[in-house]
Amino acid sequence: MTYLALLSILTGAITTLVMSVAGIALGLPVGLALALVRWGRVPVVSQLVMLAVSLLRATPLVTLVMLLFFGLPEAGLDVGPMSAGIVALVLNTSAFNCEIWRAGLMSFPREQIEAAQSVGMGRRLWFRLIVLPQVFRHSLPALVNEMSQLIKLTPVLAVVGVVDITRAAVRVGAETYEPLPPFFVALAIYIPIILALLQTQRWLTRRQAQYEAAA
Repeated sequence: MTYLALLSILTGAITTLVMSVAGIALGLPVGLALALVRWGRVPVVSQLVMLAVSLLRATPLVTLVMLLFFGLPEAGLDVGPMSAGIVALVLNTSAFNCEIWRAGLMSFPREQIEAAQSVGMGRRLWFRLIVLPQVFRHSLPALVNEMSQLIKLTPVLAVVGVVDITRAAVRVGAETYEPLPPFFVALAIYIPIILALLQTQRWLTRRQAQYEAAA
């Protein structure tokens, strides 16, 4: 492989990281907000959120990104491939994160909330200090699994012209007529990214356990 070919794949890796980080950073809080609406059983809004989440989970990412990329301009909103890709990733992962967060919230013992209320703790305080840390620890493995899936789904965005690691490797293989070397390079990039994510999960789990033990 030439230097330019390697540079092309590394540029695709940067695109993958940027889009993945954006999707994760936005998808986590949006998913939590949606889960809180459902957990709180807000009239009407809760049912609407349930319907939206169900539709997004049932819609393949490739279909969603094409709908955004080709549909939004019809509504007068011009979007580029990167913007459409990020929005599609956020919508997709938010729907799955919503169900992960909601499962953690639903399994949280109500007795702890009642105990916090009995000593005069307000809603925001008991949620921030009691509910969220425990739900986060309980949901972390599933959330990290969803993050890993998100990273591995980014090649789908090539349908609207986003050049990620895999797309760049395909191009290099087509130009050099040697498909294996660029895919080995792509694999050598993907693996450390996923491993770093898993290591972060283990570190956060240990940190949370140490914090709870000290408390």
